[in-house]
Amino acid sequence: MNTKNVKDKAERKKLKRAARSKRAAKPKRDYPRGSRKPKLKKKGPGGPAKR
Repeated sequence: MNTKNVKDKAERKKLKRAARSKRAAKPKRDYPRGSRKPKLKKKGPGGPAKR
C-alpha cells in the first residue's frame, strides 16, 4: 500500500493497519523456525566467540 502522499502520521498508520488486516494470512512454515540460520562452529578457549 502506498501512503507516500498522506502527511498525517496517525492517518497513515490507520490506513496501513486496515490494509494489513485485509490481506491474506501467511501460509504455515514447512520447516522449523531457525533451521535455515547459518550454524556457528564452537571455538576453543582463547579464540574469538563468533566467526
